[in-house]
Amino acid sequence: MKPRFKVLQLLPDYRVKENDFADLGEQIVKSLPVERFEVTSAYLRGRPEPGQPLSVAEHSKYFEFPYKAIKGIRRLGAMWQIYKYCREQKFDVVICNRYKSVNMMLTLNRWLKIPLCMAVVHGVEEYERVYRRVHHQRWVSPSWRFVGVSPAVRDYLVGLNCGFTLQNTTYVTNAIDIEQSEALQLSREQAREALGLALGPRVIGALGRLVPIKGHNHLLQAFALLKDKYPNAQVAIIGSGRAEADLRAEIERLGLTGRAHLAGFREDAMKYVRAFDIWTMPSLTEGLGLALLEGMSGHLPVIASNVPAMLPLVQGAGGLSHDPGNVEQLAAALDTYLAMSDEQLRAKGEQAFQYLQGHHTLKEFRQKYLDVIETGLREAGRA
Repeated sequence: MKPRFKVLQLLPDYRVKENDFADLGEQIVKSLPVERFEVTSAYLRGRPEPGQPLSVAEHSKYFEFPYKAIKGIRRLGAMWQIYKYCREQKFDVVICNRYKSVNMMLTLNRWLKIPLCMAVVHGVEEYERVYRRVHHQRWVSPSWRFVGVSPAVRDYLVGLNCGFTLQNTTYVTNAIDIEQSEALQLSREQAREALGLALGPRVIGALGRLVPIKGHNHLLQAFALLKDKYPNAQVAIIGSGRAEADLRAEIERLGLTGRAHLAGFREDAMKYVRAFDIWTMPSLTEGLGLALLEGMSGHLPVIASNVPAMLPLVQGAGGLSHDPGNVEQLAAALDTYLAMSDEQLRAKGEQAFQYLQGHHTLKEFRQKYLDVIETGLREAGRA
C-alpha cells in the first residue's frame, strides 16, 4: 500500500465552528480522501476550549503565538517554531490560508523544500502594499500554486506582475453546504423574534463586519431616499465592528430610528437569513462575497455592488447590481424590489436559490481543490 501524502493546512486563527457550511479550511480538508492524504490543521493563534469543536482533520496543531509574535521582526521566533515542526513532520503539501501564513511559508520553504505549497488568496487588497509584492517576487519558487476565491482575485494576482502567473495561479469559487445551511436556518417568525424585528414589515437585510469597506452607510443612505415611499419597509444589519458608532449616528441623522436596526454579532448568523425579504451586499470591494451566497441559500432576491468578484454571481442569480458607493443606483435597485408583490419577490428568491444549487455546490468545490493538489503533486514528481 502506498504511503499517504502528509498535508499541513496552516491557518491564522482557530475559528472552527460546529456548523462548517461556509468554512473554507474545513471544506478543503474534506476534499482530500483519507485513504490517500493524512491532514493536519495548524493554527497560528488560539486553541479550542473544552467542549468546542475540533477540525475534521486527522490531526490538529495549536502554535498559540501571541498576536505580537507574528508581526514584524518578532515573527522570526514563530517562523523558527514552524520550521522545526515542518522538518519533524516531513510534509508533502502545505496549504496556507490568508497572507500571514503565506508570507512566512514563502520564506521558510527555501530551506524546507516542501514539494507543493498552495496559498489560498481571499481578497483583491492583500497585495496592495509594495513590500508584499517585492517579498513575493523574491521568494516565490516553482513549488508554489496560488488559488484565488474568484476569477476576479485570480486576475488581480496575475495582473500584479510579481510572480503570480497563469501557470501557477488559478481560482476555485467559494461554495457553501446548501443542505446544512437550510437545516440551520430558523423560520421567518423565529428569526424575526430572535432579532427583535416585527413580523409585518418588509425587511432589507445585510450581513458582515461593520467596517467602512462593507458599504453599510450607503445602504442606509439609499434606504433613507425611499423611507417615505415605503413606510412598511425596514432595514437590518447583522454584524459588529469599529464602524458601529458611526452607523448609529448615521441612522439618527437620516431619521431612520425605528426603521433601521443594527442587530449585532450573531454566532452562526446564517440562522437568521429568513428574517429578511431582500438581501443586500453593498461592499466597496470583495474577494468573493460569501455572504451573498448565504443570502441565496435563504431563497432571497439579491442586490450587490458590481465589483468584479460579485457581478457574475449577481447576474447569474437574476439579481440587481449597482456601482460601489453609488447611493442613487442602490436606491433604484431597492425601489425595484420593494415595488414587487410578495409573489414576485419569492420568485426572484427562488431564481437565486436555483443558481446557487447549480453553480456553487460543495461537490464541485472539493473536486477542484483535489484537482489542484493532485496536479501540483504530479508536476512535482510526487504523484
